[in-house]
Parts: sequence; structure tokens; C-alpha cells
Amino acid sequence: MDPTSIPVLGVLIQLVGYLVEVLPDIAPIAIGLAAPIALGAMCGVIGERSGVVNIGIEGMMLMAAFVGFLVAGFVAQTFPATPWPIFGATPALLIGIVAAVLAAMAVALLHAWLSVSVRADQIISGTIINIAALGLTGYFNRLWIAPNPRLGAGTFQSFIPPAELTELPLVGWLLKAFLNQGPIAMSVIVIVIVLQVLLFRSRWGLRTRAVGEHPAAADTVGIDVLLLRYRNVVLAGAFAGLAGAYLTLEATGAFQNGMTTGRGFIALAAVIFGRWTPIGAFGAALLFSASDALAVAIALRPPTGHLGDLLTAIPSEFYASLPYLLTIIVLAGVVGRSIAPAAVGRPYAKESQA
Repeated sequence: MDPTSIPVLGVLIQLVGYLVEVLPDIAPIAIGLAAPIALGAMCGVIGERSGVVNIGIEGMMLMAAFVGFLVAGFVAQTFPATPWPIFGATPALLIGIVAAVLAAMAVALLHAWLSVSVRADQIISGTIINIAALGLTGYFNRLWIAPNPRLGAGTFQSFIPPAELTELPLVGWLLKAFLNQGPIAMSVIVIVIVLQVLLFRSRWGLRTRAVGEHPAAADTVGIDVLLLRYRNVVLAGAFAGLAGAYLTLEATGAFQNGMTTGRGFIALAAVIFGRWTPIGAFGAALLFSASDALAVAIALRPPTGHLGDLLTAIPSEFYASLPYLLTIIVLAGVVGRSIAPAAVGRPYAKESQA
């Protein structure tokens, strides 16, 4: 008996076959979609490993996206330049990235001050940042960007890997997926590997994990807990800045109100699902973005037969909600099983200051 003739089992077998067939095509899309989530997750990993919860990743990303686009647009209008052969880069785009990173680091500094020095509730601090970023970027968007429809600096272009690499058996499609990206998305895998090594194989990583697990013990051996938390939260903001820059300077070339659309919160879910490790968080980001990539594949190249009829009959709104549904399902499955750093979310004060 043909297994595909069994209604439910047949659909599942066809779906698996379809996924295997379209995987080489959707892999570059999935990696591109995962880039801002993974960068936001790196922000969360460093912060929480240091003992500071950062709910404000969404706001940092949004502020960085706005500032990066605005600065790049004004620089491009003032000093127009021909794109370079590598990634189609221009001075405006590079300056825009720097501006985006600095903007996110400034917001991260505010969060560090509220969380570390003021010892305010870290969840409230991050929520305030999210609300403020949404309001401020919306207001200044209407004030500066909307009246200037020609404002913009374009986008970075994707690298086109040589055919000798992409046509290699077995791994060619994987190399294409990682290499057929712009510079920010391409840098993600490098950032993840470097952070993984530093966090678990360096003096900085040992100290970071110490202040996140037992800050009092770290203090007794001479580690400045407050200073290290400050540094790490601000450093983590740089990755949220890159995520925001990706949205406006590499993915779209435009700014829209609230364009982060919850990616900062999905990044937090990736941190938990990835057990507070850079590689684990990156894998979770790929998982969340794969549902978006699948929606693109179904729209552009739907499967044939009954499976195609079924998938194309599902409203597009359902596919748009898949990353968020997957986030809820994953969190429901791992909460209580993943163990967070022991001191995360707990303000620390020396005994003389308590």
C-alpha cells in the first residue's frame, strides 16, 4: 500500500518532500530573515549572562533602524557617491551603520544606568525604552522623513559567491545560503562564533558568567561587578544596533513606524530556547525565521497536488503569524527546563551601599 494514499500521512510525507526540495532555495532567505533576530539575541545573551534582563532590545533595534536610515539619508543627499564594487557600499551606508550602533549603545547605556546604578526594575526599564522608542521614532519619522520622500541611501548589495563554491556536492547550497548575503547578515555567523568562544574560553567570558551567576562571590575576588555589567550591557547594545541597521540599510532601504514588528521579543525567546549560548540562540533564530521563509516559498513556488491546494488555501495572515506562534510554542515547551543565570534580573549593591 502506498503511504501517500493515506490522507494525513500522505500529506505529511508530501510536506517533508516539498521542504527537502525547496530547502536550497529558502535557506538564503531564512538566514537573511534570521539576521536581525540573531543579532538581537546576541544582545540578550551578553546582557543576561551579566545578570541584566534586557526587554528593551525591541526599542534599541527600532531606534537604531531610524537613526541609521536618517543619518545615511542625509549624508547621501549632502555627499552623493558612486557605490563601491564590494557590497555596493557607500560612505553614507557605512556612516549610517556607525550611527545606528551608537544610537543603540546610547539607549543601552540608559538601560544600564537604570538597571545597575538606579537599581530600577529591569523589566520596567526595558518596557519604558520600547514605548519611548516607538513614540519618538514615529514622531520624528513624521517630522523629518515623511516630508522628504527622496531621503535614503539605498542598501548594501548581496555578495554573489562563485559558481565553483555553490555547485559543490552536498555543501554547495549551504555555502550559497551563508555567502549570498549582505555584509551585516554575513557577519552574523562570525559574530556568533567569536562570542561563543569568548564567552566560554576567555577571561572576559569567565568574569561575565561569574557576575551573572554569583555577583557577591565575583566581587570578593576583585571583579568590579557594576562596571562589568555597565560595559557588557552597552556592548550588547551594539549588536541591537547592527540589527536595526540591517532592517533599514540592508533589507529594505526605508524606514517605517514599528518596523521591528516584535523581532526584539522573538530574539529574547531565542535566548531562552538557545539556553543563553550564542550558538544556541542563533539556531533558535534560524528556526523562527524558517517559518517566514516557508511562507515565501509557498507564495512563489507552491507544491503541486493536494498539498499545494491545502497550503495555498490557508490565508497569508496565518503564515505571517507563524513566527509568533512558534515563539509561544517554544517558550511553553522550554520554560522551566532552561536554567537562566542565577542572578539575572537582580540588582547588585556592595554591602557598604546596600
